[in-house]
Amino acid sequence: MSFWKKIKSLGQGMQIKLRFLGAAQNVTGSRHMLEANGTKLLVDCGLYQERQFVSRNWDPFPVPPNQIDAVLLTHAHLDHCGLLPKLVREGFKGKIYCTGATAEIVKIILLDSARIQQYDAERKRKRHERQGRKGPHPYEPLYTVEDAEATFPHFSPVKYKQTVKIADGIEATFCDAGHVLGSSMIRVNVSKDGEDRAVLFSGDLGRPDRPIVRDPNIPRDDIDYVIVESTYGDRVHHETADVKKTIAKVVNSTVEAGGNIIIPSFALERSQEILFYLSELLEENAIPQLPVFLDSPMAIRITEVFKKHPEMFDEEMNERLSNNNNPFTFPGLRISSTTDESKAINNISTPIMVIAGSGMCTGGRVKHHLVNNISDSENTIMFVGYQAVGTLGRSIVDGIKEVRILGEKRPVRARIVQVRGFSAHADKNELLEWLKEFEQPPKGIFVVHGETDSAKAFGGFLEENGNWQVTVPEYQQEVMLD
Repeated sequence: MSFWKKIKSLGQGMQIKLRFLGAAQNVTGSRHMLEANGTKLLVDCGLYQERQFVSRNWDPFPVPPNQIDAVLLTHAHLDHCGLLPKLVREGFKGKIYCTGATAEIVKIILLDSARIQQYDAERKRKRHERQGRKGPHPYEPLYTVEDAEATFPHFSPVKYKQTVKIADGIEATFCDAGHVLGSSMIRVNVSKDGEDRAVLFSGDLGRPDRPIVRDPNIPRDDIDYVIVESTYGDRVHHETADVKKTIAKVVNSTVEAGGNIIIPSFALERSQEILFYLSELLEENAIPQLPVFLDSPMAIRITEVFKKHPEMFDEEMNERLSNNNNPFTFPGLRISSTTDESKAINNISTPIMVIAGSGMCTGGRVKHHLVNNISDSENTIMFVGYQAVGTLGRSIVDGIKEVRILGEKRPVRARIVQVRGFSAHADKNELLEWLKEFEQPPKGIFVVHGETDSAKAFGGFLEENGNWQVTVPEYQQEVMLD
């Protein structure tokens, strides 16, 4: 009998129902429903980004939004927050609890997502009209700017380690996950008839000794159940020191060839980390000074949020700031806020670097830069983040020879580089060490937010290396926790 069936068959005392409504044997679309004491909590409400799962974004919510009492949001990445406007439009009336920095960044990300979806829907409609064909989905956007703005009054910011009462017998505590600015792991405590249970959602768990943000917290109190991510549950990262060396090698070789460097980058954390490393390399004279364009309005606005929250920085970052050495400003860095400024980049003939979203090449300005650079052999496309199966970025790093971008096929002749060790996700050993710090082994661990092979490999790895009951839930699976 599987673990979840075992716990479902236990006694009828305190019962907590978990439903895995996303990121179950896949990476994006994080949504987990916890039901206890007559209250329904949704932990994350993320957008699917893998092509084979995108249609799920259009499906009705498995739980009617007007029946959901609150949302607990781990962090501001689109695959964790990107369906909030749809949830609100379809009837959600409750609060969205998250840290203040997360709330600020989510507002930026949702507005950007809405604009992109509106733009893409209209562009696709016009293209199909020219081609005389009809697409599989309606030409309306998934949600609009107005839908995104309607979510903002629902945000209820909390501080790290602040316990928030959600309902009678249900409290939540947010702790630093060390993944991105404002990211949290969330402990939900359920009490009933003198019994207590603690369920911990790891969110996306960061790595120790990363730049800018602090290391993840270690929850030492008793935890009954853990829902843990497994993005890199089947591998071990390269050393962080390799990141700078790889970037320097790419920059130097591409500049020598007279080419451009295009970096598809997530606007949150990854873009800021790239600036951090480039700043250090320039200080060390390890790379030549060249024009570096931050061509992402969202990344630009998020960088401003970073500047407002030094209380969330690690010691190294704060020391740099105290020495007037801000890594977000360095010689050669240029900010491209407007569309005209972005288009003007194409007129520059000298070698340049462009940092643009989206990180998996699923939308945004990077697609236009790929069109202009991916077919020239002197250029380099440098990937610095995870590329989920089914995304354009994954196709490129997997070595496809021809890609469809903006409706047209393009030969891939540019050098493709994937920088390892850049990830803000813990690898399998780091996740194991984090779990081993718990004072008592949890009753059960649920492995989510990983491709099927990665999640199952990590589940097996945990069973081999710890005294844990582990399950890898399927999409929409329900379990009862005693």
